[in-house]
Amino acid sequence: MNRRIVAVFVSVAFTVPHAGAQTAAPGSREVPAHTVPVPDTVSPQMRAIVGAPINANWRIFPKSAEEWKAQVKVAAANAVQTLPALREYLHVKVEARKIDGVNAFVVTPEEIPPANRNRLLIHVHGGCYVNNPGEAATVEAIFMAGFGHFRVISVDYRMPPDAPYPAALDDAMTVWKAALKMAAPTNMAIFGSSAGGALTLSMVLRAKIENLPLPGAIAPGTPMADLTETGDSFLTNAFLDNVLVAPGTGCDARARLYANGRDLKDPLLSPIYGDMSGFPPAILTTGTRDLLLSNTVRVHRKLRQAGVEAVLQVYEGLAHAQYFRDAAAPESRETFEEIARFFDIHLGK
Repeated sequence: MNRRIVAVFVSVAFTVPHAGAQTAAPGSREVPAHTVPVPDTVSPQMRAIVGAPINANWRIFPKSAEEWKAQVKVAAANAVQTLPALREYLHVKVEARKIDGVNAFVVTPEEIPPANRNRLLIHVHGGCYVNNPGEAATVEAIFMAGFGHFRVISVDYRMPPDAPYPAALDDAMTVWKAALKMAAPTNMAIFGSSAGGALTLSMVLRAKIENLPLPGAIAPGTPMADLTETGDSFLTNAFLDNVLVAPGTGCDARARLYANGRDLKDPLLSPIYGDMSGFPPAILTTGTRDLLLSNTVRVHRKLRQAGVEAVLQVYEGLAHAQYFRDAAAPESRETFEEIARFFDIHLGK
């Protein structure tokens, strides 16, 4: 690929559908329209991902439950086709399992080092709370098991339109309670990206409410931690992010379907509004083009303000959750090896 290919055209003087953006606030700054090339500061594999066209579904809003399910089914089928090659490349096996009535997948690497043999990770997948049912839920778990050499349980939680909030969180907590019988909580971590990043945080909030043991560490990746679409990068990265694209688009419609009319500032929906005191050590991941860069940064600052050990890793040029799009990209290996090192420091053996 010619590295000077224009990836997107962007002007911060545009109008996007956003509840708080009807009139310009005092001090608002108009930025001249300019072209933004694919960065030459990332790997060739990541240049191809960053330079890809924007998500074709970003302005598609299904009008019925049947239309939602049809869209999700197509996307999931496409994802599942890639999984055999991904499992082979990263040397993992995946086994479907029911855990106290909840669908899940156990992802096991071919080699588990002695330090990880008594450790267990719980994964909650992304997909804006609506996408990636079934085996499609396991992509990030395969990356973590393959690069980190941990055994992982990936929760195939129920989703809208049939099962809105709190079904996903209920299922994740059911698996967490079952996992407490499989390993010591200090030997376990919870991780996930996007909606999975928010669910990771919400699980800790819920565990605190229910007086359950907390994990030894967490890794919320680019979390959908504020469903009110508050944060600087919702505007500064609009149309630079070729995954989520802009506020008020397809992913936000899915999140509203999940919320099902509930107050979007409910901390179990938007964990940025929750009490993060006493949280386990956390490592958060995002990229400079991520629409949820601000969400991730705000969670990191809130954790630090609560006295929690928290690490923020921001990758050059990456849009939303692109660190597990290509297992051959150096950024992908680095992301999950960083998380694995963090877990190794903070989890018991």
